[in-house]
Amino acid sequence: KQWYQRRVRGKKGGGGGGGGKGGGGKGGGGKGKGKADSGASAAPEPKEKKGGTAVKVRHILCEKQSKSMEALAELQNGVKFNEVATKYSEDKARSGGDLGWMTRGSMVGPFQDAAFALTKSTVANPNYVQVKTKFGYHIIMVEDKK
Repeated sequence: KQWYQRRVRGKKGGGGGGGGKGGGGKGGGGKGKGKADSGASAAPEPKEKKGGTAVKVRHILCEKQSKSMEALAELQNGVKFNEVATKYSEDKARSGGDLGWMTRGSMVGPFQDAAFALTKSTVANPNYVQVKTKFGYHIIMVEDKK
């Protein structure tokens, strides 16, 4: 998780990723403060419910595209996502690729956009997408949303 959190304030962090935290202060001025007094959790809920606030995500991270393509081929042949992640992933999430619950703003831009766009699925029958970030090639699946 640490390498995702490094870029919270990167290019997209101020506008896209950090919008939930910083957006109320910039755009809402007086309104944001008024709502905070009446109920702190009431202000962000309508914005966050649109796309959700967190995803339970698994991924496979490969530095080289060729290794990522091998992992994709295994998934297309019906191998379970967690088994492919254990075999191919090159990060700390090698235990089945499980990153746990990730919130908006805690992931790099392309990874976050893909994760929140995906529909929920299971390791046995995953819906997945491949994205490239500064860390390498990710194959992402979402197990749950909230």
